[in-house]
Amino acid sequence: MPEQNKENLTAGGNAAFHNFINDFAHIEDPMERRRLALEKIDEAPFGWYHVRAIVVAGVGFLTDSYDIFAINLSVSMMGYVYWGGNMPASTSTLLKVSTSIGTVIGQLGFGFLADYCGRKAIYGIELIIMIVATIFQCMTGSSAVLNFTAMLTFWRIVMGIGIGGDYPLSSVITSEFATTKWRGATMGAVFASQGWGQLFAAIVSLICVVGYKDSLIDVNSNAECGERCIKACDAMWRITIGMGAVPAMIALYFRLTIPESPRYTMEIAGDDVRALADTKRFTSGGHGNANDQEIAGLQLDIERATAAAEFKNEQVAAMTPPKASWKDFRTHFGQWKHGKILLGTAGCWFMLDIAFYGLGLNSAVILQTIGYASSKNVYWKLYNSAAGNLILICAGSIPGYWASVATIDTLGRKPIQIGGFGILTVLFCIIGFAYHKVGDHGLLALYVLCQFFENFGPNTTTFIIPGEIFPTRYRSTAHGISAASGKIGAIVAQTALGTLINHNCSKTDANCWLPHVMEIFALFMLLGFGLAWLLPETKRRTLEDISESIHGEANIRKYVVAGSVATHADSESFNNESK
Repeated sequence: MPEQNKENLTAGGNAAFHNFINDFAHIEDPMERRRLALEKIDEAPFGWYHVRAIVVAGVGFLTDSYDIFAINLSVSMMGYVYWGGNMPASTSTLLKVSTSIGTVIGQLGFGFLADYCGRKAIYGIELIIMIVATIFQCMTGSSAVLNFTAMLTFWRIVMGIGIGGDYPLSSVITSEFATTKWRGATMGAVFASQGWGQLFAAIVSLICVVGYKDSLIDVNSNAECGERCIKACDAMWRITIGMGAVPAMIALYFRLTIPESPRYTMEIAGDDVRALADTKRFTSGGHGNANDQEIAGLQLDIERATAAAEFKNEQVAAMTPPKASWKDFRTHFGQWKHGKILLGTAGCWFMLDIAFYGLGLNSAVILQTIGYASSKNVYWKLYNSAAGNLILICAGSIPGYWASVATIDTLGRKPIQIGGFGILTVLFCIIGFAYHKVGDHGLLALYVLCQFFENFGPNTTTFIIPGEIFPTRYRSTAHGISAASGKIGAIVAQTALGTLINHNCSKTDANCWLPHVMEIFALFMLLGFGLAWLLPETKRRTLEDISESIHGEANIRKYVVAGSVATHADSESFNNESK
C-alpha cells in the first residue's frame, strides 16, 4: 500500500465508519482523492464493515423505538404509583404525545444542522441527549413544589428531540457510507432496528413483572395495591424506561469518532474544496546554470501549468453547488420538479404515520382476541399487556421490516411504497366497513396484516427515500422535514382521531366510532397511494447520479475523471512538443 501523505490525512474513522479518504492520502489531487474514496464506497462488496455500520446506526433506532414503546407499557405501572391504578386518559395521552412533539423539533433542528455544520460535527449529540433524558426520567418524582406529570413530560420532550435528531442523521450517514448495490437494504436494516427496540421493551417489561410477581400476584383490585405493590410498580417503570440508555451508551463512541462524509466534504464544504482543488503547480530544478532555451521552456511550462490550474479551479468552483441557505432552499424547492419530490416524501410520511400510530386504537380488542385481555389482578394485567404486545410484534412488525430489507434493492423503493399504501387502503376499508362482521379472529388477522404491510411498505420506504433522493446540501434538511411531517401525523392520530372513537358513544358501547376511524385511516392511505407516484425510483443508482438526473446537480466525479484524462492528454502533447 502506498505510503500515506500526512498532510492529506483527515480526522475520524472507526471499525463501523471507515475513513475512506485516508485510504488515498498518497494522491496529491484532492478531487481525485475524493473521487476514489466515493468509488470505493459505492463499489465495495457487502461485508462485516457494513454490518458494524448497521449496528451502530441501528442502535439509535432501537433506542428510539424502545423509548416510545416502553412508555406505552409503563403508564399502567405509573398509574398504580401516582393515581391509584387509574391514570387519567388526558395524562396518558400527554405523556405519549410529548415525545412526538420533541421529535418534530429534533428532526427539523438536527436535519438543518447536519447540512449546515456537517455530519461529523453533529452525529452522537442526539444520542447523548437521549441518554441524559432517559436517566433523568428514571430519577423523576413528585414533591410539594414539583409535579410528577410536568417533570416527566419535560424530559419526554427533551428525549424526543434526541430521537428526532437520529432520523435524518442516521439515514443520511448510512446512505452516504453505503455501497450502491445494497444501499436500500443497509438503510432498511438500520430502520428495522425499531422492531428489535419494541421487542426489547416488551421483554424487559415482562421480566420486570415476573421478577416482582410476589409483590403483585395477591393484589386483585386497584384499592388493594398497598405500599409493597406501589414500590414494585415504581421500580418496574423506572427499570423499563432506564434500560433504554444501555444500548445507546454502547454505540456512543462509534458515533462520536466517525469521519466526515466524503460527499459532504466534496460537495458542501465549498471553501475547502475550492482551496484544495488548486492543482500542484509545475516545479522543476537542476544542477548548474540553465541556458536561455531551458529557461524559456521552463517559463512556458510554468505558464501552462498555472493556466491549467486556474482553469480547473474555476471549473470546480462553477460546478460546486451553492452554499446551503434558506434563499437557495426556497429557490430550489420552489420549482415544481423539485418541490413535488419533497411534497411526496413529506406527504407520504404524514399519511402513513396517521395510520401507523392510530392502529394502536385496536390493540385492546386484539389482545382480548388472543387471550391476553386485561385483568383485575395487577400481576396478570401487567403480564398480559407485555406478553400480548410481544406476540403481536413478532407476528407482524418484525417480519414486515425484514421483508423490506430482503427485497428493496430488487423490487425497488417505489413499487414497495405504492403497493404497501394500496394494500393498506384495502385492509383498513375491510376493518372499517366490516368491523362487526369479520369477528374477533378476523380482526386479529387484519391487524397482523396491517402491521406487516406497514413495515413491508411505506413505513420503511418513507425513511429510505428521503435519505438518498435529495442533493447533498439539503439531504439531511429535507429528510428532517419529511420525518417531522410524519410525527405531526402521529400527533394528529394520537390526539384528534384518537378521541373520536368514543364520539357520542353509550357506556355499553364505549368504542362505537372505532370502525369510522378505521375508514378515515383508509382515506389517508389512499392519499398516500396517490402521493407516492410523485417520487422517482432510486434503486442501485449512485447518489451523484440521482442528484444529477433529478435535481440537475453537476456531477463533480465525472468532471474529475474527464479532467484527469484531459490533463494527461495535455501533458503528453506538451512532452511531444518539447522533444
